[in-house]
Amino acid sequence: MKRKRIAIIGANSFQDPLIRSAKKLGYETHVFAWQEGAVGARTADHFYPVSITEKEEILAVCRRIRPDAVATIASDLAAVTVQFLAQRLGLPGNSSACTILTTNKYAMRQALEAAGIPTPRYLRLSPGDAFDPAALPYPVIVKPTDRSGSRGITKLCSPDGLMQALADAWANSFEKRAIVEEYIEGEEFSCECISQDGRHTFLALTKKYTTGAPHFIETGHIQPAEVPAQWQSRIVTAVFAALDALKVTCGASHAELKITPRGQVRLIEIGARMGGDCIGSHLVPLSTGCDFVRMVTEAAAGIPLSLQKGPHFKAAAIRFVFGQKDLDRLDRIRREAPELIRLESEMEPFTHRVVDSSTRYGYYILAGDDREQIKRLLEL
Repeated sequence: MKRKRIAIIGANSFQDPLIRSAKKLGYETHVFAWQEGAVGARTADHFYPVSITEKEEILAVCRRIRPDAVATIASDLAAVTVQFLAQRLGLPGNSSACTILTTNKYAMRQALEAAGIPTPRYLRLSPGDAFDPAALPYPVIVKPTDRSGSRGITKLCSPDGLMQALADAWANSFEKRAIVEEYIEGEEFSCECISQDGRHTFLALTKKYTTGAPHFIETGHIQPAEVPAQWQSRIVTAVFAALDALKVTCGASHAELKITPRGQVRLIEIGARMGGDCIGSHLVPLSTGCDFVRMVTEAAAGIPLSLQKGPHFKAAAIRFVFGQKDLDRLDRIRREAPELIRLESEMEPFTHRVVDSSTRYGYYILAGDDREQIKRLLEL
């Protein structure tokens, strides 16, 4: 009997859990990515040193190997290629319209606004566009229309520095466009969901911690987020409505949102993929018992989702390494509570400046049944 095959787009450390999970499920794994940084090259049954943006080249290989599923986790760029492949191979996946709506922030804002879902005020700008800087609704966030991972993001409270912020956003944008949007005050969260045949299932709510203004690089996350039950219900309702508006029907989704001081749920953006930063691959199973990575493979293969919960902890959290202070904190945890440590990544040398999520030096993950202890140890 022919062994089931899966094409996986991406092979960095955040993608490797998908490769390992698929192999445990009995799939022959065919993985496509640049060779540099491809941790999954050692894990995969077959590795192809092809850029994840080379869609036609990957399609040619897939027509030959005839995969039963094509998937990725935690990458907007890879999600574009996954949709392209799934559509042409006749496999489960989201539509091309969904891919545009969930990877382009301007298109996303338009779709949410058309559906009556509250969204920040926004303006799309390209180099050379005429506009009045004084007329913008300060404070504002300037970001590329089509990137993730905190790349090219700046908060401004006045027109001072606006042109430099736009230049940074344009430089990081594939289409050389930026979106300037109203800054929403409030605590930051993300909502992790899985969809199949247009039906959405809520998995977890994550509390997000960042460096704050001006660039908002994530410093850590904890699950489950502590919010009143009525807030969680409103969040899930709003996220499901947004998923419908963005035409998300298949696979993981990661919705970023804020709860304002007045208790309003304001959606910031949604990706039709698992949240990065180990949120979906590690924190969800540790804090809920749900095998999120397995569900991604099942959705991609058109297999009913395994929604049952396994053993789990009451809390799970990740802390990212920005410098020596974060390593000193890890050393203290090793002494005081080594039983809470679930994973330590390889740490890069401190030879560069952290400018976005991709340039952090590493991370470590804790899980246990005392949430306050974990927050204290990680200084979240």
